[in-house]
Amino acid sequence: MPDREPSTLWGKLIALPVDSTPKTIFVAVTLCLFCSMIVAFAAVNLRPIQVYNKALDKKVNILQVAGLYKEGVDVGAVFSSFEPRIVDMRTGKFTDAIDIASFDERAAAKDPSMSSELQEDPASIGRKPNFTTVYLLKNKDGSLDKIILPIYGYGLWSTLYGFIALEENGNDIFGLQFYDHAETPGLGAEVDNPRWKAQWQGKKLRDEAGNLMIQVAKVAKVKEHHIDALAGATLTSDGVDNLVKFWMGKSGFAAFISNLKAGAA
Repeated sequence: MPDREPSTLWGKLIALPVDSTPKTIFVAVTLCLFCSMIVAFAAVNLRPIQVYNKALDKKVNILQVAGLYKEGVDVGAVFSSFEPRIVDMRTGKFTDAIDIASFDERAAAKDPSMSSELQEDPASIGRKPNFTTVYLLKNKDGSLDKIILPIYGYGLWSTLYGFIALEENGNDIFGLQFYDHAETPGLGAEVDNPRWKAQWQGKKLRDEAGNLMIQVAKVAKVKEHHIDALAGATLTSDGVDNLVKFWMGKSGFAAFISNLKAGAA
């Protein structure tokens, strides 16, 4: 008795030769769907861990620029010495209008309702967020020790994101470091070199007349305001120079620093 032809679509598919085009396409599509389900499941379930690690890395970088990080330190405990505050960049004063726990500076900088388009843009960031988070390091008696400010701007290949730490007078630099960039290894990426970063400590933003004088350049004009440019990385050095001047200038944190020093923030 002759074999019957399969009556269902599945039966017909199974009956096809292994190397047939329909069966090959079916296996490929099934495998892709299965893999996409695994990836989606992993992405959803790992999201809380990613958020936690991102927040932890940010805290570590803040501790590092403030000189408080050591291997094995309890990051959460040390970070409790900081007081995060939201600053309205349009007024240079603190505001409670924004939920600090959920606020995302990078997202705000891209949102037209949360940022302002820049007419003068030396840091090449396009838009400036109307609000940003600053970190005030307090002494045990509650007095101000250091001010940690977020800074960012374009270098040669990428936007460099970092922090600058100022002493309580708002003028003496304690430290500067970048935590996210894609500059050229061995050249622009030398912004991560501890020896280059160490130059920033003790330098002053402004002169006695209040003029912004800090400069990243090959030739020093005034030593107390000068940072050596990176060898072989002129455009990255120029980018750092521009972004620091922008954020420390009148378009950046100048009004906030002035208000903070005067007790009017």
